[in-house]
Amino acid sequence: MDTTEGETLPRFVELAWGLDEAGRRGPKRGLSLGEILDAAIELADEEGVAALSMARVAKRLGFTTMSLYRYVASKDELLELISDRVIGTPPEIPSTSSWREGLETWARAEYDVLMRHRWWLRLPISGPPLGPNNIAWLEAALGCLASTRLPEPLKVQVALNLSVHVISRARFTVDLVLDTETDNYSTVLRRVLDPAQFPALTAALDAEAFAEDDVDWEDSDFRFALGLLLDGVQRIVEHYDS
Repeated sequence: MDTTEGETLPRFVELAWGLDEAGRRGPKRGLSLGEILDAAIELADEEGVAALSMARVAKRLGFTTMSLYRYVASKDELLELISDRVIGTPPEIPSTSSWREGLETWARAEYDVLMRHRWWLRLPISGPPLGPNNIAWLEAALGCLASTRLPEPLKVQVALNLSVHVISRARFTVDLVLDTETDNYSTVLRRVLDPAQFPALTAALDAEAFAEDDVDWEDSDFRFALGLLLDGVQRIVEHYDS
């Protein structure tokens, strides 16, 4: 990894990339940064990110809270580190895959990770991805587009917008589908809508378009929306390849 002399990296970046040795402060080592991050992820998986605190992570590990601060400077730093660690490494994409097949595999894998660790969707996004796992995912997406003639800046745009799409769809599924009673939603709409003012929406309600049995919002609808996005990318790829 190239570092320019005189530039100071954020500490969580140095820790994530192994450029700063965690736990150097203090007379005794009894933990590793990886153990702390794994314990924090387990706690977030079980109880949600709101339950995460340095004290609770320390208790889970059987150490004092102060001992954790020798490895991680703050809860904010802890969140930065686990947000990268939890997504893991990107999927293996066969070299024989087309760019579209590769991006479909990539997007589906990212979606599956986020749906397994839904608390990740509650974390604030404070800047571009800087952790090694996030960078590996970006590299994998760009690698899928390597066979195309898209300009490099456009490849980056496609990769980043695809990731934003996946994250948004995951949040939509968790917040507006899995946590919402669609039958009740339809009932409320029927009580407040004037068919003369909202004829298209009334027709959708009459056709039970919001019924859970008709649409698999968690899986099929994700693939449907992903296909629409990649159809648009394909038009751009064909333009540059022609």
